[in-house]
Amino acid sequence: MLRAHGIRGEVIVRLTTDRDERVAPGSVLTAPRGPLTVIESRSHKGDWIVAFEGVVDRNGADALRGDPLSAPPINDPDVVWIHDLIGARVVDASGVDRGQVLSVEDNPVADLLVLDDGHVVPMTFVTAVEGGVISVEVPDGLFDL
Repeated sequence: MLRAHGIRGEVIVRLTTDRDERVAPGSVLTAPRGPLTVIESRSHKGDWIVAFEGVVDRNGADALRGDPLSAPPINDPDVVWIHDLIGARVVDASGVDRGQVLSVEDNPVADLLVLDDGHVVPMTFVTAVEGGVISVEVPDGLFDL
C-alpha cells in the first residue's frame, strides 16, 4: 500500500497485476497484520483507492502504509502466472535444456525470464508452459552471448 487517502480510512493501492478483481468488494488480501477485506474500491490515476473493513480513519490507514499485500493464486487455465515460471526448466526448440528460471524481470516490451546461468529470455519467445517446462523458440545466437 502506498499511503492513506483522505480521512475515512481509505488507502492508495498499486496493483502489480492486471487482475483488478483483486480489489473488488469482498476480496480478502493478506497484509503483515493479517487478512484485510475490501469493502469498496475505485480506480484513481492508475492506482486504486481502497477501503478495508475495520480501517475507519486516517490513523488506521497510515498504519498500513508500505505494507505489501498478497492474495492466493487465481485459478485461470488460460493464464501463465509468475509462480508457474519460477523454478521451471527452459528447453529450446532443439530439445536442449537451457537452465532453470530464477526470476522474472519486468520489462516494458516483454517480461524476461532470468535463467540460473545468467541468460535472459524474453517471454515473446515462449511457445508453451507445461508441467514445469517452458518451451522456447529463440533466434540463433541468443544463448551464445
